[in-house]
Amino acid sequence: MSDMSSMNRERKKRELKRQMISTPGQAQAIQEEAAAGGGMGGRKKKKHIFLKLLILAVLAAGLGLGARYYFLERQFMDYRVVWEVPIEEGGTVGYESFGTNVLKYTKDGMSYIDSQGKTVWMQSYEMKNPSACVNGDYAVVADRQGNTLFICDVNGVLGQASTVLPIIKAAVSQTGIAASVLEDSAASYIQYYNRDGSSIDLSIKAVLSGDGYPLDIALSPDGNQTIASYMRVDGGELKNRVVFYDFSEIGKNQKHLVGGFDDEFAETIAARVVYPDSTHALAFTDRGIRFFSAKNQAAVELTAQVDVDETIETVFYSEEYAGIILRTSGGENPYRLQLYRVNGDEVFQQEFNFQYKQVDISEDMVILYNEEACLIYSTGGSLKYSGRLGMEITKMNQGRSGTSVIVTGPQVMKEIRLQ
Repeated sequence: MSDMSSMNRERKKRELKRQMISTPGQAQAIQEEAAAGGGMGGRKKKKHIFLKLLILAVLAAGLGLGARYYFLERQFMDYRVVWEVPIEEGGTVGYESFGTNVLKYTKDGMSYIDSQGKTVWMQSYEMKNPSACVNGDYAVVADRQGNTLFICDVNGVLGQASTVLPIIKAAVSQTGIAASVLEDSAASYIQYYNRDGSSIDLSIKAVLSGDGYPLDIALSPDGNQTIASYMRVDGGELKNRVVFYDFSEIGKNQKHLVGGFDDEFAETIAARVVYPDSTHALAFTDRGIRFFSAKNQAAVELTAQVDVDETIETVFYSEEYAGIILRTSGGENPYRLQLYRVNGDEVFQQEFNFQYKQVDISEDMVILYNEEACLIYSTGGSLKYSGRLGMEITKMNQGRSGTSVIVTGPQVMKEIRLQ
């Protein structure tokens, strides 16, 4: 091999070495270029995924609106029976919406029937004039003008209480705390009970000649507050007063009286008072509805009122709504339904011509019914169903969906699906 050839080989080696040394920089440049191109592709891919998700979200929203229309706004023309079970009423029977369906009570006992028509539990007793009050998953059944009351929840009876004085009315909270209005010839007393029926060392005395006669009471969901409506004589005239008591630490500094309203009821009578939830209270009068805020437990305030000139035929409420049905001046539609939220905001008004005997709000339905037919509105004001149900009706509740109704009669209970 010649020296020239060796020199050429050495020169080529050095050139190759320089190329190898420069390769990492070149590779980095190539990688950066590739990364730039890959980033563009990544952005395109992400944009494609985003568009897919956006389309899915739009479709989901459309389906949601469609479902809302189907469940709440659509008018149904027919129905089919999902299930039915025989029941025996026997004697005078009362029903209250309770749990997923109803609490049934008679002079001989009470029972809880769930949304599938199954009797979850039964309790026997003897009462001459039973009445029931339900609040959430708790209920109290008392013998009016008698001396016995039972406190229960959806799992069964929790306790029983006996009184010396006759019971005028009973109420219960969503924690199972119960109260009864007792009276003698000179005064009335609101007595409180634990859920097991034991007496709480707490009572409110009202002298009939001064404080007045209690028309109605209700307990707040936690049992700490009580709203009471009293009729009393003032200057030779009968006047109404609505008061609020608070028995928590908050009300101690004010001797438990955290609200008293006289002028607001000067020209009317509040025959029904309720706590629909923990921060609102309602007083139904013969002139309309008074809406209270109990958000400040130390100072309950009147926040809104609805006054009407027509005769109020019926009042009803739920945890979210308060409603009244008025007798109009006549014509094609002799009734008008007015529904409000519990803060006083109006939801809708609807005139109708249906000879109802009872009305209930059950979930998303306002249900009016008589012995053989019903008229159902959504809580948005749309007519859902109007017609006969092919059976005698004593109680109706919304079923397990927005299109089903549980109908109770003297001999049978059915769940029907509107279609």
